[in-house]
Amino acid sequence: MARAEAGVKRENKRVRSRMKRITKDEAAEMFRRFAAASPSPQTELQFSCPYTLLVAVALSAQATDISVNKATRELFRLAPTPQNMVALGEERVRELIKTIGLYNGKAKNVIALSERLLAIHGGEVPQERDALEALPGVGRKTANVVLNVAFGQPTIAVDTHIFRVGNRTHLGCGKTPLDVERALEAVIPGEFLMHAHHWLILHGRYVCKARKPECPRCIIADLCKFEEKTSAITPAPNRSAFRPEPDAPK
Repeated sequence: MARAEAGVKRENKRVRSRMKRITKDEAAEMFRRFAAASPSPQTELQFSCPYTLLVAVALSAQATDISVNKATRELFRLAPTPQNMVALGEERVRELIKTIGLYNGKAKNVIALSERLLAIHGGEVPQERDALEALPGVGRKTANVVLNVAFGQPTIAVDTHIFRVGNRTHLGCGKTPLDVERALEAVIPGEFLMHAHHWLILHGRYVCKARKPECPRCIIADLCKFEEKTSAITPAPNRSAFRPEPDAPK
């Protein structure tokens, strides 16, 4: 009897999960709205070339884009190339980025990856995932950002915002970033994949926040499967879809 009841519970759970899952048509509508609100979303990290983008993304782990931009302003003025960075040295890099979390390890990795670029890739940032992930301090997320932003590849870099939005909306559920990445790739229409990464990050950063999602101004609220919405499900206007409200803390 107990075994039968357990089986029923498992089946009910599977049914509820299927009911909550975002369909491909719903996903397409979500991204149509994102595209209408922001046709050409951009990263908020400041960079001037693939190399400075790579360094900025590597520095952004467990740090805000704002804090990274403040630190890299002087860093990139002094060292816009791998050669300049190696010449600058680890101690000086550490001093310049000390306002960013984990700056000791990051400074070491920046010098090490710069040395590796010079030794193996002629000072150029490679356009292959395996080569990028072989660089010190570069994981799958960083590689995906560089491939997408610098080289125009339709990759999805799952950071904390995308991981939250994917699971909360049921657009792409998973226990790990790779699970979420695969789930998103399976449901997002091809024509939206190039910008999907930025739309989801900006949506998570400014609207679908971790502690208090701003559902009243969410443009996909009626499609989202989040059970604890903070407002009615009528989709909000596009005007504030990817930016904080004027009086909101940044």
